[in-house]
Amino acid sequence: MIPQEIIRRKRDGEALDAADISSFIAALAAGRLSEGQIGAFAMAVWLKGMSREEIVALTLAMADSGDRLQWADIDRPIADKHSTGGIGDNVSLMLAPIAAACGLAVPMISGRGLGHTGGTLDKLESIPGYRITPDAELFHRVVKEAGCAIIGQTGSLAPADGRLYAVRDVTATVDSIPLITASILSKKLAAGLQTLVLDVKVGSGAFMADRSQAEMLARSLVDVANGAGLKTSALITDMNEPLADCAGNAVEMRSCLDFLAGRKAGTRLETVVFAFAAEMLVKSRIAASSDEADRMARRALASGQAAEIFGRMVSMLGGPADLVENPEKYLARAPVEITVPADRSGWLAACDARGIGISVIDLGGGRRHPADRIDHLVGFSGLLPLGTRVNAGDPIALVHAADEAAAEKAAAALAAHYRIADNKPSPAPAIVGLI
Repeated sequence: MIPQEIIRRKRDGEALDAADISSFIAALAAGRLSEGQIGAFAMAVWLKGMSREEIVALTLAMADSGDRLQWADIDRPIADKHSTGGIGDNVSLMLAPIAAACGLAVPMISGRGLGHTGGTLDKLESIPGYRITPDAELFHRVVKEAGCAIIGQTGSLAPADGRLYAVRDVTATVDSIPLITASILSKKLAAGLQTLVLDVKVGSGAFMADRSQAEMLARSLVDVANGAGLKTSALITDMNEPLADCAGNAVEMRSCLDFLAGRKAGTRLETVVFAFAAEMLVKSRIAASSDEADRMARRALASGQAAEIFGRMVSMLGGPADLVENPEKYLARAPVEITVPADRSGWLAACDARGIGISVIDLGGGRRHPADRIDHLVGFSGLLPLGTRVNAGDPIALVHAADEAAAEKAAAALAAHYRIADNKPSPAPAIVGLI
């Protein structure tokens, strides 16, 4: 196998056969390819695309590049959810323990921030001591005893994807449907799932900016996953504004704990979390209908069982045993916090969600290069939802920054990302469609 020949053929728009794809991915996993070759391959795929058969071959090759997990000793349905990424999207953190409280086993393999979107692992690393890459034995034990475990890719689980994922982040090849499909599904196939629900984001803060693109990605994911034997569905959700009322790492972890304590009722975030819980429970045949599943999920939250499971997971993975009870003891705050005032009176009518994500990166809360260290404390909190009436000078958000200069710059940028209008905007649904 000559890597540059495979790159050239894809660059020229040729279809690659399964053997070529398998050889290329095996070389990638073994460290025999340079970052330049990996980036060139990713760009060729971004430019020329892949057929369904090529995507299936790429997905299976990446899944087979390492170990496949087995859950034969767990008598619960094995299920998971994955998001294509958004701003203020911390759904997985609450959904996993809620689903576990309802009878599912959730081995959730998550990723870091990609492009302008936040990453579940970066949020979890805000927790002192939390091990995002436990060994296989501990991962298995946490899933079995706590009901869920949210971790990152280990060196033995879809290792080819881990390297390709990092290169995509810095080569403008994130928003490729074949690469997104193979990246997501290779990890899920390797995780030994029985059912999977996907959150495909659409809007200014998503990789897919319009509905037709999002539907194309959702259908690619669902078709490839079901073709590989994994029962899968996808919800398309709105990402034209941050989903949570915050964006960052520690700030989103605090939001998660507030949600588990019942303090996020009536929000778009709550709508999305329970929609995914219902889909997971119905697809896994834990519940007979969406209404029954919704009631089960709400009971799991209201009873405190979901919060208890989250705390047990954190403790078993090396975090503090009392994080749920004492979050401020462990989740440090940024040195500087300033409010962002509304520049006029009116209604918050629109925002540039992608711009907000970029502003988090500018604060130091995301990466421009794979090796960059991030500041887990920075970001935005108290983000008002679209449709809120404000008066000039009212706070629309709080900036968390490392110093005064960064805070002032971020505050000005955030204010520019919002449009205030004289008339109240029509509310946009949080759930756009189901594939």
